[in-house]
Amino acid sequence: MSSAHLDWELCRSFLAILREGSLSAAGRALDVAHPTIRRHLEELEAGLGASLFVRSPSGLAPTELALTLRDPAEAMESAFEQLVRTASGSREAIAGTVRITASEVVGTEVLPPMLARLQERYPGLVFELDLNDGLADVLRRDADLAIRMLRPTQVDLIARRVGTVKLGLFAHQAWLERHGQPESLDALIRARALIGYDRVRLLIEALAAQRVAAKRGDFGFRSDSNLAQFAAMRAGLGVAVCQLPIAARDPHLVQLFPEVGSALEIWLVSHPNLRGSARVRACLDALGAELAAYAGG
Repeated sequence: MSSAHLDWELCRSFLAILREGSLSAAGRALDVAHPTIRRHLEELEAGLGASLFVRSPSGLAPTELALTLRDPAEAMESAFEQLVRTASGSREAIAGTVRITASEVVGTEVLPPMLARLQERYPGLVFELDLNDGLADVLRRDADLAIRMLRPTQVDLIARRVGTVKLGLFAHQAWLERHGQPESLDALIRARALIGYDRVRLLIEALAAQRVAAKRGDFGFRSDSNLAQFAAMRAGLGVAVCQLPIAARDPHLVQLFPEVGSALEIWLVSHPNLRGSARVRACLDALGAELAAYAGG
């Protein structure tokens, strides 16, 4: 199939089938009629001269060719979405879509009220929020700006440190009423009272920096999701690391061993090609001030 005749809608349907596993599920995901999805697949296969899916007990199984086409098709998808975001607002108007990527903690616990204030100031802004910890999305222009908790290493990005947020160990008052005030970090380890990660070694390494030895089995609750760890702490399952400004919102959370803690830098990251975009620049300025106040508070 010539690239001149490769319709994006065909690729869009192909990706939906690949992700959903059936024509009907792909149609629901795209809000497109089942016969249309089937026609798109047939047209794409006819143009390529090869089958992309075979029927299996669980639905449609991708062929080797389909799996090979996944990455370039997703690259087309990213480029198309960036085109739509760019076209949705002029370089002068503070309006249109701004796609932001952030960690799940920042994206759920910190950003929403900031974005609400920003949208109240600029009603023409529309936000898309992607929760992940990678940086490649900004380089590929999959996102307009990123909020990261470590200094970016990619030289092709524009990065600005807006503050440093402190971390501490916290427990819910209900947990303290049941177990009492722990005597030391070592006592928490022995009692398996710490909430930690499942596969990630981040907390183990942080404890080692405090000269406290710990291993995965020492954590009484394990999850690689920071949100799950926060929920467990708030439910009284144990002691967890939390950003001080987040913990300060809940009067039932008590900080343990205030002398023990660390800090995370907050960085705002964007692509240099977007420095002339009024809507992105407005978001960078507003979120920079908001995040600096959050870190200081």
